[in-house]
Amino acid sequence: MLAIVLALASAIAYGGSDYTAGLASRGVSVIQVTLLGAAASALVVAAALPFAAPHPPGAASLAWGAVAGLGEAVGALALYHGFRHAAFSVAGPLSAVGAAGFAVLAGLAFGERPSALALTGIVLALPAIVGVSASAVSAEAQAGPGAPQASAGPGEAVGEEGQARGRFTGVAAGLIAGACFALLFIGLDRAGSRDGLWPVAGASAAEVAVAAVVAAATRNIRWPGTRLGLLAAFTGVTGAGGIIAYFFATHDGFLAVTAVLASLYPGVTIVLARVLLGEKLTALRLAGLALAAACVALIAAGGAGGAG
Repeated sequence: MLAIVLALASAIAYGGSDYTAGLASRGVSVIQVTLLGAAASALVVAAALPFAAPHPPGAASLAWGAVAGLGEAVGALALYHGFRHAAFSVAGPLSAVGAAGFAVLAGLAFGERPSALALTGIVLALPAIVGVSASAVSAEAQAGPGAPQASAGPGEAVGEEGQARGRFTGVAAGLIAGACFALLFIGLDRAGSRDGLWPVAGASAAEVAVAAVVAAATRNIRWPGTRLGLLAAFTGVTGAGGIIAYFFATHDGFLAVTAVLASLYPGVTIVLARVLLGEKLTALRLAGLALAAACVALIAAGGAGGAG
């Protein structure tokens, strides 16, 4: 049960992180958002490290942590790029389904065998993630004041073409982010729990390094301003809470279960967008939320398993 609670806490933290990242990335470079977020996350992890790192780390756990951090950095860049060019409901659910799907396959390949109830919940979670973020009309039309607009041009056809390009960008970014976030989930699971939070620290260091290199290469190392800078920093703080909660969850339960529950984060992002930006909750989205609740109940009833 602890693994389930921690995985859901991770989903809440990641959902809040993606919401603020989406807002920040619509006013400043996604590279700046990623770098500031990674730096803030690393500071939080560094502050927690003395309380959850009983001894020096092994090379293998740090290596897996670095792999996870690489996945998180590239995934964040892709996801925030998708948020910049399309509504939250385009890239977000695709990234979550991709991350959950690949992580489930990896867990089963590693020999995990969740109960029948838990497997049913896992299967239901994938359409739930899609449904919770689905839109009955154009995503751009639903988005609130912070949403990106399609390129204006002479005539309606040009506007439709701009919207189509935005949706395509959001889809591509979501798929890339999903594969990278699966690498994050798998890497932290493979790192093991014997070295405490050191694998998370390794992931944070790798993420900062990748973001810094990309920012330097593109000349994006600068403070974006107080409001956007604070949004980007808050993205990192909540993201740190998400990665720490997931790390402990995956070592108290199956990867196939905890990764799926953590991947329910688009529901949080969409609810925040509904409350704060006015994005609509369609009947399909409400059905997705209900299905997500059902899958959590099934997984809880079936047990999260134990990764050791």
